Amino acid sequence: MGFHGGGWWSYIRYDEEQDQPNVSMELMRRVGLYARPYWKKVVIILVTMVAISTLSLIPPLLIRDLLDNAIPNRDFSRLNLLALGMVSVPLINGLLGVAQRYASSQIGEGIIFDLRTELFAHLQRMSLRFYTNTQVGELMSRLNNDVVGAQRAITGTLVTILSNTFSLIATLIIMVSLEWRLTLLGVAILPLFILPARRVGNVLRDIARRSMESNARMNALMNETLNISGALLVKIFGRHRDEVLRFRDRAGEVRDIGVRQAVVGRWFFLALSLVSAIGSALVFWLGGHLVLRGAFTIGTIVAFSAYLTDLYGPLMAMTNARVDFATSMVSFERVFEVLDLPIEIRDPEGEAVVLDDVQGHVRFENVCFSYQAPASGPSGLDEQFRFRWGGGLTYVPERGRKRKENDEQQTESITRWAVEDINFEIKPGQVAALVGPSGAGKTTITYLLPRLYDPTEGRITLDGHDLREIALDSLAEHIGMVTQETYLFHASIRENLLYANPDATQEEIEAVSRAANIHDFIASLEEGYDTIVGERGYRLSGGEKQRVAIARVLLKDPQVLILDEATSHLDSQSEALIQEAMQTVMRGRTSLVIAHRLSTVIDADVILVMENGRLIESGRHSDLLSEGGLYADLYQTQFNPEMRPA
Repeated sequence: MGFHGGGWWSYIRYDEEQDQPNVSMELMRRVGLYARPYWKKVVIILVTMVAISTLSLIPPLLIRDLLDNAIPNRDFSRLNLLALGMVSVPLINGLLGVAQRYASSQIGEGIIFDLRTELFAHLQRMSLRFYTNTQVGELMSRLNNDVVGAQRAITGTLVTILSNTFSLIATLIIMVSLEWRLTLLGVAILPLFILPARRVGNVLRDIARRSMESNARMNALMNETLNISGALLVKIFGRHRDEVLRFRDRAGEVRDIGVRQAVVGRWFFLALSLVSAIGSALVFWLGGHLVLRGAFTIGTIVAFSAYLTDLYGPLMAMTNARVDFATSMVSFERVFEVLDLPIEIRDPEGEAVVLDDVQGHVRFENVCFSYQAPASGPSGLDEQFRFRWGGGLTYVPERGRKRKENDEQQTESITRWAVEDINFEIKPGQVAALVGPSGAGKTTITYLLPRLYDPTEGRITLDGHDLREIALDSLAEHIGMVTQETYLFHASIRENLLYANPDATQEEIEAVSRAANIHDFIASLEEGYDTIVGERGYRLSGGEKQRVAIARVLLKDPQVLILDEATSHLDSQSEALIQEAMQTVMRGRTSLVIAHRLSTVIDADVILVMENGRLIESGRHSDLLSEGGLYADLYQTQFNPEMRPA
């Protein structure tokens, strides 16, 4: 496992050529950081573990004393004490086990909380590019299954390893003190434990990783088809049988891998049990001969046989411990793969600019942008990384990649620009309208202004500050956006509105709702502003959702307003009312508006005409009409039926 830099598309590489389930010291150090806050509870676990292991060594000695002393000597007092000891030991061990379980559960649940919180926070900071290349179901698998597996590695596997290690050493010491010859015979079969473990261990770790990946693919399919948009699409096209078959295939993979994992593990356990039986038989055979010859007492061989069980139990567990631990570490690897993805859009190094009195002066200077990931990142590695889910996070070297001195020429030949050489200015308080055919780059422009993406070349400034120099929180505070696809949470209308400004009063909520022409509709609902809108707002019509979204961004009261097809889902009457309200709303704000309906942008201060990613015209409505260019053609197509193409 190695890390390669170069942007968010760089990630930890899993070395498939490495058959051994190795756990690096760096991985162990990193895992230890999550246990550090719980060191007091770790001490409790270690103390109780030593105490339990030590007390577990006492019962065989009590049995030995019973057979060799109490019964032959008819010592009733000794017998009573031995019986009391046999009851006290498991009672004390049980109480210590409860304390150990309490401490380990606090550690385990705490680590789950820490990992999930850190993972979620990291994902929240990932750029929009990351989410356009990622399946949500995969992320859910990392947040749930893998985090739980990582917790189990610390509180389950690691505790078991430490406990068995101490128990094994202590048992060997007592066995040697009882009879060293039988101890050597019992340990002589150790190679028979190791050989199958080395072979099966690699298989089990590979199965564990494949199981996690199969579960992630199954979760991704469920997430895509069981949300409201996916379910609607399936029903519209009548593909429910196909989706069931697809799910059967992926669930079948999970089932088959689970069966194989169980069977391989059981065969491994069978082999170890057989080896253990052989060792016990040899010890009983030799011990029986020694008892018959008077070398030691019956109590000694009975106690020794009990210790032999205590020896082989931890020995079997320790033989597989490396396998179990390395396998459970796969969960940590998968979590760290996500945590190690660099943040593409981040606050600048050093002191970031915090905007106070925003005027809203926007400039695009020689801006070019491509949705393609750069061929190499800051590390300068001559490799192109591809972020691929479902098969793990892997890297794919770009075929036929030229050396660094030819990179600029090659990049120019293969880069597909979404927008190229964009230059324009929006003065404070102006309304700028973006128009042009679909795919011209209008939405891309609106994504660059709130810094959802950074320009590949050139720069964008707000009040003279490069957006990359402004603190992200400060930038988000002063820029509001209504996207083309409206998204509402499965919550009440009030909660969706308050998402923009949690401290807003009811009067402020109603004011922006009136401005968006949605208040009367909300007031007519039985539960008013407390009406639940449903998954993604599907209980509302498209126009109603869009007006709620407009009201939400108005409640934020940003100085810069971006409207991407904000009236695209409205009927003519609602659109007219919204346009009238928006004229008031946009007054005093710098506004960037996209609209295919040119009637909505006629009064704009400046109209920016896009085509094939380039800005080809700009000016006011009357000026652009007189020029007879693309804008004039679009306007005539919409408003002069005789000019529409047949």
